[in-house]
Amino acid sequence: MYVETSGLQPDYRTFPSVLKACRNLLDGMKIHCTALKFGFLWDVFVAASLIHLYCRYGPVTNARRLFNEMPFRDMGSWNAMISGYCQSGNAKEALTLSKDLKVMDAVTIVSLLAACTEAGDFSRGVMIHLYSIKHGLDSELFVSNKLIDLYAESGDLRGCQKVFDRMIVRDLISWNSMIKAYELNEQPLRALWLFEEMRLNRIQPDCLTLISLASILAQLGDIRASRSVQGFTLRKGWFLEDITIGNTVVDMYAKLGLVDSARAVFNWLPSKDVISWNTIISGYAQNGYASEAIEMYNKMEEEGGEITANQGTWVSVLPACSQTGALRQGMKIHGRLLKNGLYFDVFIGTSLADMYGKCGRLDDALSLFYQIPRVNSVPWNTLIACHGLHGHGKKAVMLFREMLDEGVKPDHITFVTLLSACSHSGLVDEGQWCFEMMQTDYGIAPSLKHYGCMVDLFGRAGQLETAFNFIKSMPLQPDASIWGALLSACRVHGNVDLGKIASEHLFEVEPEHVGYHVLLSNMYASAGKWEGVDEIRSIARGKGLRKIPGWSSMEVNNKVEVFYTGNQTHPMYEEIYSELTTLHAKMKMIGYVPDHRFVLQDVEDDEKEHILMSHSERLAIAYGLIATPPKTTIQIFKNLRVCSDCHSVTKLISRITEREIIVRDSNRFHHFKDGVCSCGDYW
Repeated sequence: MYVETSGLQPDYRTFPSVLKACRNLLDGMKIHCTALKFGFLWDVFVAASLIHLYCRYGPVTNARRLFNEMPFRDMGSWNAMISGYCQSGNAKEALTLSKDLKVMDAVTIVSLLAACTEAGDFSRGVMIHLYSIKHGLDSELFVSNKLIDLYAESGDLRGCQKVFDRMIVRDLISWNSMIKAYELNEQPLRALWLFEEMRLNRIQPDCLTLISLASILAQLGDIRASRSVQGFTLRKGWFLEDITIGNTVVDMYAKLGLVDSARAVFNWLPSKDVISWNTIISGYAQNGYASEAIEMYNKMEEEGGEITANQGTWVSVLPACSQTGALRQGMKIHGRLLKNGLYFDVFIGTSLADMYGKCGRLDDALSLFYQIPRVNSVPWNTLIACHGLHGHGKKAVMLFREMLDEGVKPDHITFVTLLSACSHSGLVDEGQWCFEMMQTDYGIAPSLKHYGCMVDLFGRAGQLETAFNFIKSMPLQPDASIWGALLSACRVHGNVDLGKIASEHLFEVEPEHVGYHVLLSNMYASAGKWEGVDEIRSIARGKGLRKIPGWSSMEVNNKVEVFYTGNQTHPMYEEIYSELTTLHAKMKMIGYVPDHRFVLQDVEDDEKEHILMSHSERLAIAYGLIATPPKTTIQIFKNLRVCSDCHSVTKLISRITEREIIVRDSNRFHHFKDGVCSCGDYW
């Protein structure tokens, strides 16, 4: 050390400055020894500086040991230890330590408010706020800013506004905190108004302002203004300075559904971190581009380098595997997670269980479920939903009872998944019991999703008048999902009159949704009312709406094959149609009669049979029969609901070929075996 070789003696003023300049733990420990040698260790300034050092570079336990051994502690020592705990992620320890503190200054209050926010101890935060008011510390600018953060995190926007309104002086951080508070609590209009007021007060925005603004515009769906945000950041040069800005713009475009723009910005980023990759992967997955999400994940893995997948990566790509049925890809990811032990993380483990459940491997999903922590409702909700998809409504109700027995409190999502499971299994009484329990036992007010599940429950069971009366008695204004559930039930049960009433309400609340036009057109076609079909199709064409094409996919030899209805471009097209023709003849020999109600064109019967034979799931099944060994299971994923005729045909094919065929359509799983479907013809 220089002071030892120069002959000069350090004093108590020397050590705090030198400790502050340290850039690693080893140098700090050397200075610690020197302070001990010269007898300055118990000087409060030296000890507080050492505590700061150990909190910054070493185990926080070393700092706490030094703190406990101090014969005298001043405010700086307490602040050093409390802020050290906060900076190392030990918020609860900071709050526990502060219980022994009788007096606090503004620095202490700021550290403790940050700890309360991190630990979610908002009642303690309110007590600290009261202390700051009593001692006149709430007027300090940085205290007020932290108070806004605390109330924002707790969802108390009124508390945020009160603190903000009482501030005599406001800086950029104050404005950013308030804008972020409204943005986080999904009040984008109020947040945008504050942004405009900030500009009127001649406060210039910074990177953090633009990050909040991008999220606000995404919530509002304002595409034009969002492009202005990108232009502003480019003019400021922030794209080059801060990678967070680039990631934010990618996220903004993804949330607006502009995935091409999101990808363009992602490609343009001068550098990318793991958050950049996670953002584009989740953006694709959340907008229904699951294959592209998996492709981006694979590209990230191929590029390697310093970027390593983290929790955000896994919980983004695994749902994409669920959507496409990419079981092998999901299993590869599972293998990676087994190596690093991350599958014990509740969110990753839940995503894995969800992937297996939605890829048809319910036993594997259940096995994973019992290996991960189940202290909150998230994993329970996932498994209840998976059982509902497979038509195991009674097992879903049993899981719910098990959840209650383990002391886990259900939330509003739990009841959505449970009601949906009851709906898919025809458990009307159980569904009504859950709907009542949600309100009386847990005080959860039904949302539109809960009401939609109840309408679907009654509708699937054929209780159409009950469903209609239930809608009329709702205290909330029915949205498109409510009327859509009733229209779908009317289409299945052939109630054209009530279906027309449902469609009239539906087109009032969501006139541009092509799926509902198709549903009404299909209902008219099934009833042979071709004038109605022509009218609806004409209306849809006039609005520029286009029907979503039906497709089915299956994975063979590590490759996902996709078949579109009527597709004749597949390399094995001739073999596929030859196989279907042979199967068609065999099915007719055992009593199959095509159900022409599901042909939505007014054509001759021969043409109707050919159209039915060209449905995407039949093409996929025929390909599976050709491309896989005998007796192996065929698994197919379809983007639309399976029609009744295809359902009957798949049952017969499973019987003729002695194959198990698993089909996941837009609603649920169907397990076909020996001429029987797991849904019991109820879907």
